[in-house]
Amino acid sequence: MEQLKHFSHEHLLNLVQLQPDHDNANSDEEDEDEDEDKDDIAVEEVHVGECNICKNEQSPFYKYDCSVCLFDIIDIVCATMHEQKMDHQSHPHQLQRSFDRMMSRCKACGNEHSGTFYHCTSCSWFKIHLDCALLPAKLLIQQSTNESQGKTHIYFKVEDHPNLIRYPFPDESVNLVMHHFINKGEKAIKEKIAGEMFSHPHPLILVDTLPNGSISLHDPMKKVELLCDGCVRPITDVPFYKCCQQDCGFVLHEWCTRLPSEIQHHPCHHPEQKLVFVPKVPEDMLGVFRCKICHLHCNGFAYRCKECEYYYVDIHCGFIPDIITHEAHPNHLLKRFKASSETKYCKACNVFIYKEVGFHCPTCDFKMHIGCALLLPGRIRHNYDNHPLSLRYYPVCLVYAH
Repeated sequence: MEQLKHFSHEHLLNLVQLQPDHDNANSDEEDEDEDEDKDDIAVEEVHVGECNICKNEQSPFYKYDCSVCLFDIIDIVCATMHEQKMDHQSHPHQLQRSFDRMMSRCKACGNEHSGTFYHCTSCSWFKIHLDCALLPAKLLIQQSTNESQGKTHIYFKVEDHPNLIRYPFPDESVNLVMHHFINKGEKAIKEKIAGEMFSHPHPLILVDTLPNGSISLHDPMKKVELLCDGCVRPITDVPFYKCCQQDCGFVLHEWCTRLPSEIQHHPCHHPEQKLVFVPKVPEDMLGVFRCKICHLHCNGFAYRCKECEYYYVDIHCGFIPDIITHEAHPNHLLKRFKASSETKYCKACNVFIYKEVGFHCPTCDFKMHIGCALLLPGRIRHNYDNHPLSLRYYPVCLVYAH
């Protein structure tokens, strides 16, 4: 009989196979033949009970028990986990199994579970539910297609969405305003434009080349910041416009100079009320406002509803798409939605989406804040690290320095 010395018990534990009772008349003869090949495993009629370690209902196939003191029972998982500790790829520290059942949110799947968890004794916030902790590190999934194998199935017809925007954008040099208004050669670029249309007192001149000693473009590695005063995003390439006055730092992307004067039928606002372009919010001396859609503060250009009191949206949220795809949930369409009073967690930041605009997959329980879906680039540079930082998707283990 196969036996196991378990740290939780003083005696050796016996492996017992729980044998279901079949009505087949020949089952007794078949069991006799199988018993000849299984001398090291005791066989009992099926009796499913509670594991003395995790307090969960045990597996209906195997268990460990003690024949000396009738210590009954330990399920197969609890018995074979060495001292109930494990090294998991999602976390840099060793994880300890919690023997008391608890209700908590799993850091692996993001859902709330009631049961057994593994937790980090150094990072009190890190807990993984037992089921997620025992998932294999690699999983081979074969997805069938019409006539081929090994190809990923896309759950929508690409030809039905010719203007589909795929997120995240590759880096900080690309944004939604650029996507909509970049000059693709259909219009001539003016050498000089008036600044009054953007509430700026001086004319703006075009910068389409960068001779030595001229303006330094945005480069966080060199601690150089050049942000567009319209979209408040980095200017990383020419052409762009700058103030003709040498001591004035007002700059704009070329595409930010071609924003429409108004937006009709914005999907996140009353359809009968239009939004009007405002280069600077008048209520604040510095032009700072809180966007009504993404709820982020901004001091760039805005669109305002004249009918509503203090209703401003930043220019990125002024052109929100109806449908996108995102690498965080590949091969599915994410549709814009307005969250109801029922709170849902964002799969990117793990924070509630409560009565806000976001994106969700209609067939899956996958939701993202609008800011998490649209505003995070795929790669950034930071002066604290010499290497590019890539956007990672949930679950991600955060390591805090002590």
